[in-house]
Amino acid sequence: MSEVPFRPREKLIEYQKYFQGIHKHTYLKGPYDKITSVAIPAALAASSLFLIGRGIYNMSHGIGKKE
Repeated sequence: MSEVPFRPREKLIEYQKYFQGIHKHTYLKGPYDKITSVAIPAALAASSLFLIGRGIYNMSHGIGKKE
């Protein structure tokens, strides 16, 4: 007894041909992949660099110390 597939085989073959025909990197083939692969990591890197820079500035000037 075989299990019923989630999608029909014809649809899977159609998607496979579509994605294999695109001449982009594998991780940038979907419509929202630029957001998840480029924008979110860039925003995280920028915010962490800002916080690290602010911390170094505060430490070097003695700002924000608790008494």
